[in-house]
Amino acid sequence: MRFGAFVPQGWRHDLVDIPTEKHWETMTGVAGKIEELGFESLWVYDHFHTVPAPTQNVTYEAWTLMAALAVATDTVRIGQMCTCNTYRPPSYLAKVAASIDVISGGRLEMGIGAGWYEHEHDGYGYPFLKPSKRIGMLREGVEIMRAMWTEDVVRYDGDYYTLDGAICQPKPLQQPHIPMWIAGGGEQLTLNIAARHANYTNFGVNLDEFVHKSEVLAKHCADVGTDFDSIVRTSNFNVFCTETDADLSEKFDWYTAKLGAHLPADKVQTQASYYEDTSGTPEKLVSILREWKDAGLEYAIVNFADAAYDTSGMELFAKEVIPALSD
Repeated sequence: MRFGAFVPQGWRHDLVDIPTEKHWETMTGVAGKIEELGFESLWVYDHFHTVPAPTQNVTYEAWTLMAALAVATDTVRIGQMCTCNTYRPPSYLAKVAASIDVISGGRLEMGIGAGWYEHEHDGYGYPFLKPSKRIGMLREGVEIMRAMWTEDVVRYDGDYYTLDGAICQPKPLQQPHIPMWIAGGGEQLTLNIAARHANYTNFGVNLDEFVHKSEVLAKHCADVGTDFDSIVRTSNFNVFCTETDADLSEKFDWYTAKLGAHLPADKVQTQASYYEDTSGTPEKLVSILREWKDAGLEYAIVNFADAAYDTSGMELFAKEVIPALSD
């Protein structure tokens, strides 16, 4: 199994109580730690407003961070989980991604999805179309990005996008193009797009869902003639990694208290609940992730909620969990 980790950027209230002038120092410190510990990749989210409720706390913009993190690191791969296709024209996004791939020395991962956060769409003035239309835009966006990265002049006449002579120079360093991660588990449309275009998928809020969505993806692959095993299946995990159960209890107390200063009680519990089933000692986490691995998960992207304040959990995970599951 392969592993990546998220850099705190504020979206999950993971920079609260840290002065703004210390944010970049904090983010690069965690990025450096991710690289030092041997994670294959580091990740940020593509969002503008915090969750589980919009607040005045910071959320740093994903592609700005991609460019900055490209020069703040040396070897670790960099990605977004995942870029919202409706927030930027795909031709423009392809140009940005190609530039950052060159800046990073060919280390960029391209995560893309149809978008779901309605409050952000409304707030920033992006139309929040019905799912079928957003997914139609995603399909065309993926086709445009791949064309921009591989063709000299791109002309495209779709239902949502039209290009008449787009040029993308420089081309990405990675060949034949930047790896494409298609996130989302929509069974009729999104997973069909993934079967046609994805190098990586990202889905599954729990193991049963992961298994089911994998079966659906396999059927789409058979229908379109794609080798199912050629697509790397990934999922995200929210983790506290602690030496003992008592330490875990203390960590949850710390986390809920910190969030409680910024969110109503019900939202605090919502946020904390995301960590309940995937936190614990290294032994417990190895047991949990081994089940996912046996079900076909090849790549885990881990969010450590305390990383901006204390990297010991990340360090413990890298020391004991990763070696137990690495191929």
